[in-house]
Amino acid sequence: MPPRGSSPTMKDVAREAGVSLGTVSKVVNGIPVGKSYQKKVEAAIQKLNYRMNSYAKGLKSSRTNTIALLMPTTAHPFFGQLTYHINSVLSERGNRMILCTTEGRQEIEQAHIRMVQENQVDGIILLTYTEGLECQEGIPMVTIDRNMSSSLPCVACDNFAGGQLAAQKLADNGCRRLAYIGSSSPLPNEPTKRRDGFISTCTTLQLPYELCSVYDDSNYQYFYDFIDSHFHNGVLDFDGLFCCTDMIASRVISHLRQLGLRVPEDVQVIGFDGIPDPFTGEYVCSTIVQPLEQIAIVSVDLILSEDKAQIPPLICLPVSYGYGGTTKG
Repeated sequence: MPPRGSSPTMKDVAREAGVSLGTVSKVVNGIPVGKSYQKKVEAAIQKLNYRMNSYAKGLKSSRTNTIALLMPTTAHPFFGQLTYHINSVLSERGNRMILCTTEGRQEIEQAHIRMVQENQVDGIILLTYTEGLECQEGIPMVTIDRNMSSSLPCVACDNFAGGQLAAQKLADNGCRRLAYIGSSSPLPNEPTKRRDGFISTCTTLQLPYELCSVYDDSNYQYFYDFIDSHFHNGVLDFDGLFCCTDMIASRVISHLRQLGLRVPEDVQVIGFDGIPDPFTGEYVCSTIVQPLEQIAIVSVDLILSEDKAQIPPLICLPVSYGYGGTTKG
C-alpha cells in the first residue's frame, strides 16, 4: 500500500497485484496481456483507487489526449446534442474535450487553432461558417458541415439527399405547390445543398415551388413576411413547406397557426435536423433526421487517426425521415 496521504503509483499497483511494472503499464495503456494478469492488475487498480496521470502520459507520448471542439453555440438544440455526442465518444476513446463556443467570432476560432500549433491540444473538431479563417497545413483538424480545404476532412450528413427526401415526402403526401424557407451562405458549405436537393426533386416531379432564402437565418420576420405575401383570403399559395432547420420550422408553424391555418391539414411542414422535444423525446416536427451520433463517431475516429493520408475530403452520412405530426401520416 502507498504511504498514507499519497496517491498510488504504478509501482504500488504492481506490488499489490504481484506482477511486473511492465505488465501494469501494458494494462493501463490497453496493450493485451494474459487474462489472469489483467484481472490481477484491474483488481489492484480498483483496490488502490489508482488513476493514470494523463498529463505525464502525454509527456511521454508527445500527446495531451485532449481535443478541442469549436462550436458556434450550444444554446441551439442541434449544436448542443452534437456536442454531447462528440464528448461522449472522445471520453470512450480515453480523451478529454475542451469546448469553446465561438458565436461565429473569427478571433476566438483562430486563437484555438494556435493552441494546436503550441501542442496544447492534439487536434480540433470544428464547426464554423466564419470567413477568412486561416488553417496551416499539418494541423490535425476535422470540420463538420463545411469543406474548408481538400487537405482537411469534412464530415456531414447527405444534405442534398435530405432536400430531395423532403420534397418527395411532401409530394407523396399529396402536396402540389411547394415552398422552401431557409438560410443560404456566401461561403461554400454542405447545408446549402438542402435547398439544391429540394429544387432537384421539384424539377424532376414538375412541381411548382417558391424559394425564400436569407443569409441570416435568425431573421424570422423575413420568413413571416414571405408567408404573408402568399396568404390571400384565408388561403396559402402553397400546401407543402420545407424548412432548412427544425428551429425555423417550429417558428414558421407557429406563425401559420396564428394566421388560422391548420398544420398539417392545410399546409404540411417538414424541417431538418431531427431535434427531439426535451420532455417527450418526440420530434418537434416532421423532419429530415441527421445521424448525430454517427457524425460524432466518424469525426472522432478521423481526428484520432494516425494515418490521415487516405481519408477522403468529404464523408457524407445518410439521413432519414422522421414523422413529427406536421405532415399527413
